[in-house]
Amino acid sequence: MNRSSVLSVEGTQLLKGVLDLAVLAVLAKGDGYGYDLVRRLRTAGLVDVGDASVYGTLRRLHGTGAVTSYVVASNTGPHRKYYGMTPAGTAEFKRQRHDWHIFSEAIGRLVDPPSPGSHP
Repeated sequence: MNRSSVLSVEGTQLLKGVLDLAVLAVLAKGDGYGYDLVRRLRTAGLVDVGDASVYGTLRRLHGTGAVTSYVVASNTGPHRKYYGMTPAGTAEFKRQRHDWHIFSEAIGRLVDPPSPGSHP
């Protein structure tokens, strides 16, 4: 993936509005510990997403009941705190994903309007 195909987001307002959705999307693919989730977000193209932002989002989602956490012992280092989605988190992810599709389609029509004479 080249640099032009990734979103540089650190310090922007754009990611703040969708970080919950991004974290839930990663968790929908499987549980993970904090840094693993950060790595998965960066691999998906959010290369500048901050660790603190992700951990703050995880705490907030945990507080709302969308995410659960559990500790897994490690033989090679410290125990890791894993995060997973609850049924409420799955429902929230579906709702936010639906809203995202509607929103992104509307923005797409504004940014790249259809040519005159074409049918939407």
